[in-house]
Amino acid sequence: MPLSDLPLPAVLLGIGATAVMDLWLLALARLGVPSSSFALIGRWVGHMGRGRFVHPGIATAAPLRAELALGWATHYAIGIAYAALMLGLAGSDWLQQPTPAPALAFGLATLAAPWLVMQPAMGAGIAAAKTPAPWANRLRSAANHAVFGLGLYLAAAALAALRG
Repeated sequence: MPLSDLPLPAVLLGIGATAVMDLWLLALARLGVPSSSFALIGRWVGHMGRGRFVHPGIATAAPLRAELALGWATHYAIGIAYAALMLGLAGSDWLQQPTPAPALAFGLATLAAPWLVMQPAMGAGIAAAKTPAPWANRLRSAANHAVFGLGLYLAAAALAALRG
């Protein structure tokens, strides 16, 4: 699939998949399962603009104005970027007739970013190794990214159904 064909479907899939993940996180929160604050992601990204990419603990870094909004915007921008990558890899055939396996596999593959980049840069270590409950955090991340993959599939299936 040419990249010129990706923007609108990538945006729609990214928003849809990220929204599915957010509904999952909301359900978990109502069940008392903790999750990271998007404000901390906004704080991390905001500090990048000031030349600081790595923190011993992002929660202790100086808070920034509008960090929660920046965190949410970053969250959805990443979802859209991942959807564009998924579409680039899967191609137009998958978009026309989506199946869950490639989307779920891709969702799990996106774990590389938080485990190898975000968590270490925010002071949590590789794959949350420096947190009080690393395996619980790893499993929660894996579940969240699997749900994102499911969201990619559901959004693609919805788009395919709309196209008739």
